[in-house]
Amino acid sequence: MFKKLPGDEARTLVTTTPDTAVVFRPAVLRTPAILTITIFLWRLLAGIVRLVWRHPIAVTVLAVPAVLGVLYGWRLALVVVAVPLSLLAPWPFFDRASFNRWMGWRLLAWWRLVWVYRRHWQPVMIISGLGRHLRGRDYLPRVVRVTCTSWADVVTVRMLTGQAVKDWADRTEHLAHGFGARSCRVSIARSGRLLLVFPRRDPLATPLPAVPVPAEASVGPVEVGKCEDGKPWLLKVHGTHVLVAGATGAGKGSVIWSAIRGLLPATRAGLAQVWALDPKRMELSYGRDLFGDRYAASPADCADLLEAAVKIMQERADRYAGLQRSHTPTVDDPFVLVVVDEVAFLTAYQSDKGLKLRISAALATLTTQGRAVGFGVMAALQDPRKEVMNIRNLFPDKIALRLDESEQVDMVLGDGARDRGALADHISPIPEQGAGIGYVRLETSPDPIRVRAAYVCDSDIRAMAMEVTA
Repeated sequence: MFKKLPGDEARTLVTTTPDTAVVFRPAVLRTPAILTITIFLWRLLAGIVRLVWRHPIAVTVLAVPAVLGVLYGWRLALVVVAVPLSLLAPWPFFDRASFNRWMGWRLLAWWRLVWVYRRHWQPVMIISGLGRHLRGRDYLPRVVRVTCTSWADVVTVRMLTGQAVKDWADRTEHLAHGFGARSCRVSIARSGRLLLVFPRRDPLATPLPAVPVPAEASVGPVEVGKCEDGKPWLLKVHGTHVLVAGATGAGKGSVIWSAIRGLLPATRAGLAQVWALDPKRMELSYGRDLFGDRYAASPADCADLLEAAVKIMQERADRYAGLQRSHTPTVDDPFVLVVVDEVAFLTAYQSDKGLKLRISAALATLTTQGRAVGFGVMAALQDPRKEVMNIRNLFPDKIALRLDESEQVDMVLGDGARDRGALADHISPIPEQGAGIGYVRLETSPDPIRVRAAYVCDSDIRAMAMEVTA
């Protein structure tokens, strides 16, 4: 009976004696002590230089009292430390914003780096498969920097050579649970470096009231809500087309009415017009006085209204041909926003094939030729499948509110959007918690942005209609 020993060194050693162990002792190379000491001192010196280079202020704050204590005694060192602390102590109580900007978020970032990320980095990387353990040595991506905002940690990571962004995007759940966050989003900082965003809290948990009507007449971008980083959500409507997808009760009406509200001064000034197609007869009918004779509810009227918009668009294109390539809103040539609520009812679920073809052809013409001459389309639907909305790729800007299935996220926002953190299928179905929350993917950026649209209630809509009719 032959036995083979495990291991790389002893794989060729065999024994012909049953139940006899062969002891293999690898050769030991004795390193001279002076070489070991030299390597240790070199690494220590390199670490000190790196520490001073990365954290000059922190090193100075700690080094100055220590040097003064050695040269002049501990009393002077205590005074040097106590006086600045006593002056800085009231700062966070009088101006919390500036304190957080200059000190608070930096201190929190240092604490999170030490206590969360460096502490758990090795096991999370190895278990998730982003690191490698080969021949007793760990090859791990490196944490370059951690910065904190009011709502999230932003971790800059240097990837291993040969890794791709998709390797990290496929493991966002591993990273989120490994570092104790609710989610993780991946974006590219530059070649070889990634930004991992770990939210600490949800700044969009509270519903937003309607945005005040702008004071100046403008066709956009219009403020329709708030982004996750606290900045206003400015939605571009002029020079683009917008597709809004979401399940029932996801808040599509909030996006539509906030956009109309932002265009209200331009509408009063004659620089913009809103044409409304409301086959459901429930959402846009509240502000019917805002649209005048540019409102349609039945499929036949919707087809007529769309074809009228196409006719005006083509007449305007004939006048612009050879003279100008972009549109500037004027009273004679205003910006026209065609709002279509539940567009799938007109394009996919319409039983009259003639009307279906007319509506589909008109929408395709507007979305392919209308941007340059001042026509924009904002369409809302519940089911983003290709057989339901076969022209969804003609909308440069897309908004995904709460969706029922994870596959629908990529249908709306494009391939890989969910892996980058657009978890539209995880948005709460409770209206107070999830209505109006969604992810936006713009034409100019592949990274989805989490936003929440302001809620425009019925009284706000009636007040807008009364203001225009007055």
